[in-house]
Amino acid sequence: MGQVIWAPAALKDVESIAEYISRDSSYQAALFVSRILRATDRLEEFPLSGREIPEIAESSCREIIYGAFRVMYRIEKDDIWITAVVHGAQDWAPDM
Repeated sequence: MGQVIWAPAALKDVESIAEYISRDSSYQAALFVSRILRATDRLEEFPLSGREIPEIAESSCREIIYGAFRVMYRIEKDDIWITAVVHGAQDWAPDM
């Protein structure tokens, strides 16, 4: 199978979320980062395990839910590109 690749924008999303969490607890921020990265490990073996992103409705654009967050990814050939991490309450729309 392919590999999971984090787009710079998605890494920035995780960094911003961790910075916000660290205002209360640096331990919880580090735990969040560790767990969200680990939540995407399964995608190497099971890239279709996430649901299609409803706002896009394209089978190659999918997401997994981690807590209150949507981890969005795109399947390109054998690789899985993590493209964004957004809070589920956020009014998100694809860039068109």
